[in-house]
Amino acid sequence: MSLCQEVEHDKMNDLQFTKQKCGGPEVIGRSGIVYEPENLVLGPAKFYVMNERWAVSKVGLYADKTGKLDLEGTQAQVTSTNENPELFHTARMSPGSLRYYGLGLENGPYTVTLQFAEIGFPNRNSRTWAGLARRVFDIYIQGSLKQKDFNIAKEAGGVDRAIVRTYSVNVSENYLEVHLFWAGKGTCCIPKPGYYGPLIAAVRAASDFTPTVPGVRRGENKTGLIAGITVSAAVVVLILLVSIFYMRKKSRSDDDEELLGIGHRPVTFSYAELRGATGDFSSCNKLGEGGFGQVHKGTLMDGRVVAVKQIAVASKYVKHQFVSEIATISVVQHRNLVKLHGCCIEGNRRILVYEYLENKSLDQALFVANLAGKNDLHLDWPTRFNICLGTARGLAYLHEESRPRIIHRDVKSSNILLDETCCPKISDFGLAKLYDENKTHISTRVAGTIGYLAPEYALRGRLTEKADVFGFGVVALEIVSGKPNIYNTPDGEMIYLLESAWTLHENNESSGLVDPRLGDFNEDEAIRLIQVALLCTQASATLRPSMSRVVAMLTGDVEIETDISKPSYLTELGYKNMTNMNEGNAMTPGPVNDPMFPSPYSVAAPMVSDLITEGR
Repeated sequence: MSLCQEVEHDKMNDLQFTKQKCGGPEVIGRSGIVYEPENLVLGPAKFYVMNERWAVSKVGLYADKTGKLDLEGTQAQVTSTNENPELFHTARMSPGSLRYYGLGLENGPYTVTLQFAEIGFPNRNSRTWAGLARRVFDIYIQGSLKQKDFNIAKEAGGVDRAIVRTYSVNVSENYLEVHLFWAGKGTCCIPKPGYYGPLIAAVRAASDFTPTVPGVRRGENKTGLIAGITVSAAVVVLILLVSIFYMRKKSRSDDDEELLGIGHRPVTFSYAELRGATGDFSSCNKLGEGGFGQVHKGTLMDGRVVAVKQIAVASKYVKHQFVSEIATISVVQHRNLVKLHGCCIEGNRRILVYEYLENKSLDQALFVANLAGKNDLHLDWPTRFNICLGTARGLAYLHEESRPRIIHRDVKSSNILLDETCCPKISDFGLAKLYDENKTHISTRVAGTIGYLAPEYALRGRLTEKADVFGFGVVALEIVSGKPNIYNTPDGEMIYLLESAWTLHENNESSGLVDPRLGDFNEDEAIRLIQVALLCTQASATLRPSMSRVVAMLTGDVEIETDISKPSYLTELGYKNMTNMNEGNAMTPGPVNDPMFPSPYSVAAPMVSDLITEGR
């Protein structure tokens, strides 16, 4: 190793440094960087974790697919790079969405480096048909668009030429997300049918700070470290085994045995610890109260601020829902899903510990002002649109990228929480169902909230991910209008928001649905959001789009289907239509009740029916 390489190597030792070869074998760079291998053959949809440092997620199926197109390779010499040319001899390609996740990172600023080279096309000056090919895609990092319509060959000045893109990002939740997305631009059938989508050779991330974890320096002999980790892991496993044995011996009921058998076991807190964190569950720290207990704000011993939800009813059914929520939310991680820090199981006490979200739930932000005449949180139009987009992305992850696939079953405004920046987080997984992708649907007992239930699910118990799509459509209309989906006028007449939206749409007056409190708003975005909402609430599940397509429609990447008709179920509901919602006095919501498991900050009244409830 040269002197310059040694200096560079010493710099890397002081950083948290992670790197991944994309779509190929291990490659050692010229500065001694080892790019870890990733040459998996991924199907139409796959999420795979590699060595607990990187994960890859791919969604999409090539039209007219011939051969194995996920991996691209070349023997040509790649130029315009100071890196080892072998790094660019192979690359990962995807027909739609391609994500790489850096896992277990210490929070802080990072420099992300993406390595590209166009190795699938000949030069445009080759005077061949294949030379006309163009690859165009978008680059997102941490959910933020970094470069739109990125063309590798154009940026690099030709094919078989390397191009590097470097971005400064901030890691706040211990993971990095690099997302390459094909938005339908460029060519699709050159040099062969079904050939398109993002392509990348390597990705790496280096911290712009010195990690605070002491005693770990890259490049040193790792034998002692491995031995220490092994011994520590053995001790932790032993402690867990002793704890589990003690808890099993202490508990005699089958329900408690079921609670201890959760596959992805979360962190557990003692009741005394949570009591101290919440000031003995002081009323001063109370965030809300639902039919199944109270929610308090608390501060853990490590300084984390959390929301502590007590489950007051200890029936067998509620315990089952408690287990369902833990088992579901413990296996999913996404910026638009609420994070579960852990739980408490002591005797009949059932407590969930969530991340604390400063702005509470969406329904309070939208509707409380209509009841009390004031609201400290003002949701302007860009914020409302981003809430819709973030919610759609979270549902798309549950339906298409999570393994196993998950149907939420209770998508509604009170189950969408807002952090300090009003980033939406989907919560309340107590009714969620795991979904085998080989099945067309699930037949199940109906559970959820009236007003958000899809017709085929409410009437026949036929459950698919399109039930969540329907609920999202209703929520989108609530966000646009600032009104609940079912509410009463001052004279006691019931209004159904979806009916009003359709009447305005048929009269080409959709902008009349927009909340008058907004003032200025983007009319094109509002009309687009209303059209997507009406498409999501079609009577037939087959006519509703997937959530990934909803995301693409909201961002303007694909056209919205406009040839839709008013659902027949609206004529059968019997709610009075109201063509101009913004005239007259403020509306008062109708009966509102929590579902089986209220969101962490829900403040609605107790449940009045077994499973299906009314209102928001």
